Amino acid sequence: MKPRLARLPLLTFLLLALAGGAPAQQGAQNGEWRYYGGDAGNTKYAPLDQINAANVKDLAIAWRWKTENFGPRADYNWEVTPLMVGGVLYFTAGTRRDVVAVDAATGETLWMYRLDEGERGDRAVRAQNRGLAYWSDGKGDSRVILITPGFQLVVLNAKNGHPIPGFGRDGIVDLTEGLDRDVVKPGQIGSSSPAIVIRDVIVTGAALLAGTAPASKENVPGYIRGFDVRTGKKLWTFRTVPKAGEPGVETWENDSWKYTGNAGAWAPLAGDEELGYVYIPVEAPTGDFYGGHRLGDNLFADCLVCLDAKTGNKVWHYQVIHHDIWDYEPSSPPLLMDVTVDGKKIKAVALPMKNAFTYVFDRVTGKPVWPIVETPVLQSKVPGERTSPTQPFPTKPKPFDRQGITKDDLIDFTPELRAEAEKILEQYAYGPLFLPPMTREELGDKIGQLFLPHHTGGANWPGASLDPETGYFYVSSLTNTDGLILSQPAPNRSDMDYVGGGGGARGARGAGGRGPAAPRGGAAPGGGVISFGGGEGAPVGRGSIGPQGLPLIKGPWGRITAIDMNTGDHAWMVHNGDAPDAVKNNPALKGIDLSKVGRPERTSILVTKTLLFTSDGAGLFNSGPGGGGKKFRALDKKTGATIFEMELPANETGSPMTYMMNDRQYIVVATGARGVPAELIALALP
Repeated sequence: MKPRLARLPLLTFLLLALAGGAPAQQGAQNGEWRYYGGDAGNTKYAPLDQINAANVKDLAIAWRWKTENFGPRADYNWEVTPLMVGGVLYFTAGTRRDVVAVDAATGETLWMYRLDEGERGDRAVRAQNRGLAYWSDGKGDSRVILITPGFQLVVLNAKNGHPIPGFGRDGIVDLTEGLDRDVVKPGQIGSSSPAIVIRDVIVTGAALLAGTAPASKENVPGYIRGFDVRTGKKLWTFRTVPKAGEPGVETWENDSWKYTGNAGAWAPLAGDEELGYVYIPVEAPTGDFYGGHRLGDNLFADCLVCLDAKTGNKVWHYQVIHHDIWDYEPSSPPLLMDVTVDGKKIKAVALPMKNAFTYVFDRVTGKPVWPIVETPVLQSKVPGERTSPTQPFPTKPKPFDRQGITKDDLIDFTPELRAEAEKILEQYAYGPLFLPPMTREELGDKIGQLFLPHHTGGANWPGASLDPETGYFYVSSLTNTDGLILSQPAPNRSDMDYVGGGGGARGARGAGGRGPAAPRGGAAPGGGVISFGGGEGAPVGRGSIGPQGLPLIKGPWGRITAIDMNTGDHAWMVHNGDAPDAVKNNPALKGIDLSKVGRPERTSILVTKTLLFTSDGAGLFNSGPGGGGKKFRALDKKTGATIFEMELPANETGSPMTYMMNDRQYIVVATGARGVPAELIALALP
């Protein structure tokens, strides 16, 4: 079927045509959505206005594309955002369907591509990727770029889905090659976000096994690579863990650069076509909570790195966490913007973080837009560990969520609940941001230690969005405590001296409760305190450490913060959605106003010329039980007030996008939930 081209109303078309050569931070252009984030700068903005405050109440489902119709294995947490180019949507479609193209007006499937990767696909680190990249020479050669679950780079003809014969080997480049390790096993490295194409160079990141309780201090490094978009030839490699003789290697003491891995870029990348630069959010090194095997600051882990896309040469870098032992790594897409600060126009890049800071830089020079101050932090007492004496604290913008824990942060709906929360808190070690992880011996009679934000954030992969007309930056975040105890693993579990595990997640029940100590033989990986009551319909109190089965920390538990990036000041903050049923139905809260506590989950934010579009969120990615939900909302951009909400067939799991097709504006979002197979939902006016 020949795809129909988008037709735009005359006024909209003229405005978009005038902006056709606009730089990356101006949003999606010409009624299309050519990048994961709308543009190469991840603004998630489109200057479309057919759907507005007056008619948004009429939004309805235009078509649906169901993953369960394609292949025997259903997907549920589908974090995809489609691209739309020339009237066709392109997207990764879960664990058994690598790329799908559908008609943007009807949802009709046009073609599908699948690569059988055998063991390397079956053991993939990330079963699916959040999206694709697109490239065209403007003369008829258009290509869709995929990083497969088994970590191969595949380039397809956008018209028919066939691999490009002249790219790599039959359209494929093996990304496991060239990582400076003798053996790269299936299941060690993959990708969870799309590549980006800047100046005809495909730039790839990487995702690796989580390092909460790694099996070894040794791992594969997540190097950044650049490939020629036409031939697949590797043009350059940027080593996020430098080798001998390279800048930064001195920050890996005792030759730890030889074996330490991770330091990939699993969040989406950003680029500036005009400058020819790419911006790389580099994750933490192995492992998440203990760094005694990799003493030093560990460049270029936990850095925002700016590279020349053509050469891979480093233009500048800034390390936002030194010697990370909190897993507060960069996990959100860098966001490009043009701002005017104190009368000076600045090409800026902002990086929202898990720790609730936003680091803002001149994207040409790397100089902070507002001062970032190296601030003394508490030091680790764990044997073999040596933490950085300081961490970089931005002076602006202020944090967009809570940092560290004090008694003032505790739930306070009633005096009785507050008193009980204080007794529970005293069972734990707690303190400011960057409180170092502790061992059972150091904790003494404490159940464990609590962190805020959680090691998954704060912000995470949904990141932030931007209105380039006003300079408002919108970020969603989750307020949820994290629990931890460091323990010495059994030799058959790991060669690390210490690994992280949950601290008291199931033990504390109201005042005076005691949780079990983490076993010396190794704490369970991926532990952490879940501070919310049970999921929707679950018994209140299940999985909670707070009083009466409620959260320990007061809300809002899910929030959206608007920041004016011309001043660095917060413009507004609103709760995201309604309270979970487990909270609303708790007898201890009868008669209490719960209208502003928020849904405990992050939402992805789509910005248009008229509205903000948000949701309850997935409820599937490290939120508390009761997080997520079916509600999809339109907010006022200036105030955050809810204008309209509707119910989707299931929870929003991917970042929404929007486009024009046949004089009609569509909003497309991936949905799914536990037990509800994933699908794409297209919304439009009747």
